[in-house]
Amino acid sequence: MPNGMDDRRKGLEDEYFHRKDQEAIAKLREKIKLAAQSKEAGASSMKCPRCDGTLKEVMIEHVAIDTCDKCAGTWLDSGELEQLTKTDIARWFRRLWSSKES
Repeated sequence: MPNGMDDRRKGLEDEYFHRKDQEAIAKLREKIKLAAQSKEAGASSMKCPRCDGTLKEVMIEHVAIDTCDKCAGTWLDSGELEQLTKTDIARWFRRLWSSKES
């Protein structure tokens, strides 16, 4: 035999989690909106992992890499190093490193 209190508790629990889900969705939509606005303005919403500066996207040999405006650190996303090793700049790096070893 179903208990009325159990049904009420279940209803309150469902309401609570529905409200939390709606709050999380609203926060995600706001983040997406801010990221789109900053992208349109040419600014990045990504922060440098080293100094907390702003990362800017720079094209090198048709590969977009991220550089920090404060510490000038260069950050590569997944697959970008492999793309750079297939370009002419890779030959330059190889010559540079082989001259250091001699």
